[in-house]
Amino acid sequence: MSKPTVAIIGASRDRRKYGNKSVRAHVAAGYDVYPVNPHADEIEGLACYPSLSAAPADRIDRVSLYVPPSVGVILVGEIAAVHPGEVWLNPGSGSRALREAAQRLGLNVVDGCSIVALGLSPSDFP
Repeated sequence: MSKPTVAIIGASRDRRKYGNKSVRAHVAAGYDVYPVNPHADEIEGLACYPSLSAAPADRIDRVSLYVPPSVGVILVGEIAAVHPGEVWLNPGSGSRALREAAQRLGLNVVDGCSIVALGLSPSDFP
């Protein structure tokens, strides 16, 4: 059986940022992780992709957002195009407009911290 996959939009090289903690948490939880950040080539030893559509995954089970809602609204069509099982709007990344746009496109939106959903805490990743 293949490992679950996650694309982390807003992944960061800065280990203090939640976009980095999420990369480390998902790796620790056994996911194949696809960091997405147009300004980085590598994050935590993983190849980083400039866009979700550039990630080479056959499927994306989870998309986890760590970008402002205004950016998420711009990206929602690209997210819908990969047909993820769920889209996590982490604290600070969600808005009513983004939720509504995602739901109109048939996305399964989850409001919450994707790190906590793994049974971990952001504080586990200093």
